[in-house]
Amino acid sequence: MQRRQFVQTLGAGSAVAGLGLMSGCATSGGGSGAKVVVVGGGYAGATAAKYLRMFSDNRIQVTLIEPNADFISCPISNLVLGGHKTMADITTPYSNLEKRHGIKLVRDMVASIDPDKRMVKLASGGELPYDRLIVSPGIDFMWESLPGMAKPGAQDKVLHAWKAGPQTVALRKQLEAMPDGGVYALTIPLAPYRCPPGPYERACMVASYFKTAKPKSKVVVFDANDDIQSKKGLFLKAWKDHYDGMIDYRPKHRVVDVDAATNTLKFDFNEDFKAAVLNVVPNMRAGEIARKTGLDTANKRWCEVDFLTFESKAVKNVHVLGDAIQTAPGMPKSGHMANQHGKNCAAAVVALLAGQELQALPIYANTCYSFVTAEEAVHVASVHRYDAEKKTMLTVPGSGGVSTAASELEGKYAMGWARNIWADTLA
Repeated sequence: MQRRQFVQTLGAGSAVAGLGLMSGCATSGGGSGAKVVVVGGGYAGATAAKYLRMFSDNRIQVTLIEPNADFISCPISNLVLGGHKTMADITTPYSNLEKRHGIKLVRDMVASIDPDKRMVKLASGGELPYDRLIVSPGIDFMWESLPGMAKPGAQDKVLHAWKAGPQTVALRKQLEAMPDGGVYALTIPLAPYRCPPGPYERACMVASYFKTAKPKSKVVVFDANDDIQSKKGLFLKAWKDHYDGMIDYRPKHRVVDVDAATNTLKFDFNEDFKAAVLNVVPNMRAGEIARKTGLDTANKRWCEVDFLTFESKAVKNVHVLGDAIQTAPGMPKSGHMANQHGKNCAAAVVALLAGQELQALPIYANTCYSFVTAEEAVHVASVHRYDAEKKTMLTVPGSGGVSTAASELEGKYAMGWARNIWADTLA
């Protein structure tokens, strides 16, 4: 597939191709009065909320529960750590969802979900009934695998910054305060985790900052995996071309504990390592509300879903989206894929509420950009199609691929992608 052809598949249609849904299909069960509550306003949840209104001609009542006032994008946030973007550059208000699409925004946390009564209970004490519930809980961290991080103050000192927001700002300040000649150590958990190429991009961005501001400093990457998980050749070339001698990559290093008081990493088979700045990214699982609701049926970590509708395999009338799900083969936990989940689920829910049979052949497109310098980026892309026999999504043979080389043009494409998907999700 040529790159231009691939980019053309990234719009709303690619996620709902083959569903056979027409505008205004929500005429019975999906008519006025049908209530859908969406929990979580990330790439998947916000997209689902918006497209539920669009696909139903605004007939479905949609409530979006999200504790944050603004959407902050994890993609592009590594550039904030490198000093190449600001938090304002990756922040978008939720207000357009309300003003333009009539979505009711509730700024709150969910305390519990009662699937039998079809009721969402809010932390503030309120309750919201639903006909269908969409849960997009994102990820939480398995802190129990790092006992030292349970000590008072440890998580305030040793940061993950894997949820863009205050920790992104705090980690940037730690890098700025670090003396020239200090070492920044980044740990990568075993896959699967949110954004496979993200840690390797982060190594580039921190090194790009050191190259100009702290040239004696080093980046040491401890990867629990056997090898680089995405865009290996492109990252290795970038490290050699731009940061030779500055980035030290060490695979097969699984962190088993952290001593925050002394900034020391402890490994299962390797010697302890002390650094000026520790950036520990723990093992991940579906967000807490998924666990409390019994949605995390895959190893008590991820949520299994029907890929035609994203309905939970464990809890009826509850759909799960985004990084929290047990993904199909080759399906990354990425922002773009979460956006595709949101559209497909919205179309399916509209059909289900209207009592229509799904004529299903969903196709998802995914692309993921990574910056290797302030201006140059690389990408990986793929297309995924539903296999009715295997009841899962499979990568389309010959689709997608990776960049031939990093370039400034790819960097422009990357920022164009970001602006477009933010608009698609939130405008």
